[in-house]
Amino acid sequence: MTITYQVKDAVYVNLTNRCPCSCTFCLRNNAPGVFGSGPLWLEREPTDEEVAASLGAWDWKRFREVVFCGYGEPTERLDTLLATAAMLKRRDPTLRVRVNTNGLSDLVNGKPTAALFSGKVDCISISLNTDDPAEYLAVCRPRFGEAAYPAMLKFAKDAVAAVPEVVMTVVGEPVTSADKQARCRAIAEGIGARLRVRKYES
Repeated sequence: MTITYQVKDAVYVNLTNRCPCSCTFCLRNNAPGVFGSGPLWLEREPTDEEVAASLGAWDWKRFREVVFCGYGEPTERLDTLLATAAMLKRRDPTLRVRVNTNGLSDLVNGKPTAALFSGKVDCISISLNTDDPAEYLAVCRPRFGEAAYPAMLKFAKDAVAAVPEVVMTVVGEPVTSADKQARCRAIAEGIGARLRVRKYES
């Protein structure tokens, strides 16, 4: 099974298939993997030891970043994510560690979690997706219902206080219009994050 995989000059970590959302535009609706990764659907969740062993197999002179991002939401395995990030930072404090997340970690784990990333993670990238809570429900289809959108925004605000860089993302046209992108940029910048528009992958 694919626990870690390469995208350009980064190693990505695939911890789980679990996700509290079922986004209409999600890549995993269309393919078993991305960017030549091989299949990312996990037969089972890897142990902490298996994650560490998979990371240890890479030639780290070739890479500048580790990204927690697979076919599930990495904060569904928060303890493993944090332990692995801390291990990576102990081994090489200059290595950049990023988490790509839907921002629902507090609801997934039943407690405030952003502060736990401090000192372990350099960047948190959060899927904002839209400026409208009702559209968020329709497009992202979170299992937490109406609580999801405000929880995501609160997590983003807390993350700004915890880690050096917070990015909020939307998928570009045709998923998100230019007008919506502008409104999302205002939301992100109001929180203290920056907005990145992701290319839509069909």
